Amino acid sequence: MEQTAASDPMPLVLEWLDDAARSEPVNPTAVALATTDAAGAPAVRMVLVRGADERGLVFYTNLESPKGEQLLLNQRVALCFYWKTLDRQLRVSGAVEPVADDEADEYFASRTRDSQIGAWASRQSRAMTSRFDLEKAVAKTAARFGIAKVPRPPFWSGFRVKPEMIEFWRQKPFRLHERIEYLRDTNGGWANRRLFP
Repeated sequence: MEQTAASDPMPLVLEWLDDAARSEPVNPTAVALATTDAAGAPAVRMVLVRGADERGLVFYTNLESPKGEQLLLNQRVALCFYWKTLDRQLRVSGAVEPVADDEADEYFASRTRDSQIGAWASRQSRAMTSRFDLEKAVAKTAARFGIAKVPRPPFWSGFRVKPEMIEFWRQKPFRLHERIEYLRDTNGGWANRRLFP
């Protein structure tokens, strides 16, 4: 069935995320995140979207990692989801903004204790001599907090991608795929158009 263009694409984004949660067997919220460094060189990696609503898509990271530094340097990003079981791709680009501290605290508190300790222990993306470096850091961090609540590290938080471009792609026979692109206008509304595959 052909998809119909709507005046606001965000309800369809949320619907596609729900569909993926029901059909994708592993990490349905995994998305490729593209950023750039100070020289404009691109970098891409997979992250997990941990929140989505009409304001945008949220993911979390170590702010001291190259990814975190790039996000603080250049707030323009691109995302690309691909759901093989659904034959769908969703592309989003726009600006990022840091989530509020209380939102980051709430999400951090919802993580497993081992993940909370891992966030403190890992010097994300920095070189280590051996796996034992990480294991020592995890043991030291676990001992530090004992049975106490693990607070959110000051160097760990989230970003919300505020979409300015959204493209819905559905696979069709003979590579005659269906594509609808939405562009945010200067008044905060959306314009859409169909694209050749």
